[in-house]
Amino acid sequence: MSKATKSVGEVFERVLGPTAAVSITAYDGSSAGPADAPVAIRVCSPLALDYLMSSPGDLGLARAYVSGALEVTGDLYAALRTLAAHVDQLRPADRLWLLRALGPRHLRRVRPPAEELPGRAQRTLSGLRHSRARDSEAISRHYDVSNRFYELILGPSMAYTCAVYPAAGSSLEEAQAHKFDLVCRKLGLEPGMRLLDVGCGWGGMVKHAVRHYGVQALGVTLSQEQARWAQKDIVANGLADRAEIRYLDYRDVAESGFDAISSIGLTEHIGARNVPAYFRFLASRLKPRGRLLNHCITNPDTGVPHRSGGFIDRYVFPDGELEAPGEIITAMHDSGLEVRHSENLREHYAATLAGWCANLETHRDAAVAEAGAGRTRVWALYLAACRLAFERREIELHQVLGVKTGEDGAAGMPLRPDWGV
Repeated sequence: MSKATKSVGEVFERVLGPTAAVSITAYDGSSAGPADAPVAIRVCSPLALDYLMSSPGDLGLARAYVSGALEVTGDLYAALRTLAAHVDQLRPADRLWLLRALGPRHLRRVRPPAEELPGRAQRTLSGLRHSRARDSEAISRHYDVSNRFYELILGPSMAYTCAVYPAAGSSLEEAQAHKFDLVCRKLGLEPGMRLLDVGCGWGGMVKHAVRHYGVQALGVTLSQEQARWAQKDIVANGLADRAEIRYLDYRDVAESGFDAISSIGLTEHIGARNVPAYFRFLASRLKPRGRLLNHCITNPDTGVPHRSGGFIDRYVFPDGELEAPGEIITAMHDSGLEVRHSENLREHYAATLAGWCANLETHRDAAVAEAGAGRTRVWALYLAACRLAFERREIELHQVLGVKTGEDGAAGMPLRPDWGV
């Protein structure tokens, strides 16, 4: 293969096209695109090209950005949207041209950034995938970064799941409160009922249900930092007589006879093969006519692999897996629950992520001081990329409501939904 003769600017112009609304400057002094473009990408060193050419899938871009070898000035989401639109159109002939233009030296393997985990196979030292030990380590890896770091991104609600916007102009905080209230109404909560919230995070659902619906609530999480923060907050708000947060695997919940169970953002962590057992366990903890609301990210169809891509798996959610909504519904039905309602909130998650991106940009300096520059870049890339993925329907968000019918088949459900959807 001949020696590369193209400048970095020429190579990016070939990929993005001469009319792309992004400017490129590179370490070799070359450039491409309009100088006044709203988004500017700087290729700071040859390391960026090494990562892009030698790493599979989305790992190359992630490594280049997280390492600082590639910098983005302006809206990172807008940059990803522009890049995705053009990279999706690359043909095999285009990729071959890139290889010839850049030269084989950029195919060399280089050490990934310190923030990256080893691949799935290399993580077996922590236990088999979705064993209790490995699940605990994976959850800790993501959620135990720093409570303060999450406060900067999530805002006062400390809700790290898809919000539900009652109107287009609603704030993120209003939408998170509306989400919790929607879940409470779908579960039919009333004073004196007992609620179990699995994967409770920082306790947002527990607090909302106790305050506004008068229930007794137990929340469980595998994150020590979440449990510590949430229980302290419950005590500070005078709710300790009606609410409790435990650092506990959901499989170790001994109590049963709950009137309702909420699972908001946990299914993504348990593994596709464990979904049937997951719903069987939760169904066993419900009393007859008790309801379960499962809220989780889903694949758009069953042809999409369950396992997440390289960037998400190695930097964000280790061992995360997604199922299609039909797989979730089937598993719920087969566990003995009767599915009564399903709702796709995909656009709401895109809006939620836009809010988190804005929070991180506003508090970027504080986030870097709290968690480091590399970790902050990971989260910026992850939030912006997920926003784009929801908009492009590469992933969805489904709430599915089921009920444990009595022996006589009674569900205790209204003839028509009464929760105002």
